[in-house]
Amino acid sequence: MSGDCLFCNIANGLLATEFLLETDQLVAFRDLHPVAPTHILVIPKRHITSLAHLEDTDVTLLGEMMLAIKELAEELGLEDGFRVVANTGADGGQSVHHLHFHLIGGRSLQWPPG
Repeated sequence: MSGDCLFCNIANGLLATEFLLETDQLVAFRDLHPVAPTHILVIPKRHITSLAHLEDTDVTLLGEMMLAIKELAEELGLEDGFRVVANTGADGGQSVHHLHFHLIGGRSLQWPPG
């Protein structure tokens, strides 16, 4: 991916960001514009545009991302519940075109969300 992908730059250490979790395949960090007391982004280090661009070979990566979210939720004390969101495409509200999951919690969340 070119150097204009914000999340690629974060994952590659080109932008100073405190990682809450890092593995060979992913990183997790706090959202700059949180919508709840806890708002974490979990992204793959490898550029994938969105959920719509996944391949069959990405199943292991997705499993690792979901387990990372579970681990973070436990560490951050979200035992009363949390929400996981992946915006996909323009109509889905995706503003950074690099696959990412939002881990949101720390308050009561309402439904429907938008």
